[in-house]
Amino acid sequence: AADACRWIGEAVGRSHARLVDDIRAARRGDLKSGLHRLTDRSLGRLRAAAAEQGLEPDAYAATLRCLLLPADPECRTRVFFGVGPGGLFRLRGGAWQDIEPEVTEVKGEPVVGFGSPPAETPDGDRLTMDLGIPTPPSPYEPAPGPPREPFRFRTSIARPGDTLLMCGTGLADPLRGERELRAHLADRWSRPGPPGLAAFLADTQVRVKGYADDRTAVAVWEA
Repeated sequence: AADACRWIGEAVGRSHARLVDDIRAARRGDLKSGLHRLTDRSLGRLRAAAAEQGLEPDAYAATLRCLLLPADPECRTRVFFGVGPGGLFRLRGGAWQDIEPEVTEVKGEPVVGFGSPPAETPDGDRLTMDLGIPTPPSPYEPAPGPPREPFRFRTSIARPGDTLLMCGTGLADPLRGERELRAHLADRWSRPGPPGLAAFLADTQVRVKGYADDRTAVAVWEA
């Protein structure tokens, strides 16, 4: 998982300017296909690393959930992508909204735009969308197979006062299944300003009977 995060972070860092342009211009098609290919490549590298060590590819499988947040305060579009189960929630007006994309879902909140033109490397290889990943140069170098889990993608528009929560199943499942936990976190996180780190960690670790899985989570408080 750490390797996949590093590879994706490096690719996003290299292409951050064009990514921001596409996010700002609402080019969902370009974003979705480019991020999908990047995810496939990263997980394919994990499977290849497992094979080199004589391990089963699934031994290096990873649930990967990513959130792109433009630094431009005028750009309110948030982009989620990844593979594997978990949760994407939005706290708005004191109420939780489950906005986790279904596997077959392609739409986020209304974000209208058109595709950007293809780009090329200095050697003339066509780049995949915005992320600087060349397409295979010949039929003898096929692209890696799809990840074991379906790709998930969603764009949404943030409003001031929203809280966006991305988490694994350890927090997503009780948040979906237990009204008391939803009410507790809604009360805690609807207050002015985000909590401190210690308070946030304590909130995510609130015990819920029947749920004891990992509570990995990241939250964004919208200004």
